[in-house]
Amino acid sequence: METKEATLDILNDLVQINNDRITGYERAIKEATDDSADLKTLFTKFISDSHHNKMELGTEIQALGEDMDNDTTTSGKIYRAWMDVKAVFTGNDRKAILASCERGEDAAQSAYKEALADEELPAFLRETITRQKLTLRAAHDEIKALRDSA
Repeated sequence: METKEATLDILNDLVQINNDRITGYERAIKEATDDSADLKTLFTKFISDSHHNKMELGTEIQALGEDMDNDTTTSGKIYRAWMDVKAVFTGNDRKAILASCERGEDAAQSAYKEALADEELPAFLRETITRQKLTLRAAHDEIKALRDSA
């Protein structure tokens, strides 16, 4: 029973970090200027990726007999509040938005790394989580490259 609860906690934590990503990128789309259509398109893709991740994780949570958590993490709420304050000082600067997004991607990488570090995580879930982490890593690297070139 402890393994089931631990697994549910891990899965729900990852659902929450994906909720943070969705909310963070929705905010970033609002912050991006009209001449940043490329960013808005990219952020929309990342939102879609997180919705897909959530549904995949939610299916596993339901298979364990529970409901998926629809909240965000406390740190995610703090991250978004900081992004709101930062926007006031930067005037919605492209580089600042990308830097904020990169910090959010760093948080996602940490959450997935922590999940994979749990030795009791079932192998079939480890494969799903590893695949999602790699997708999120590619998003992180793309954001970082855009930030570095801004």
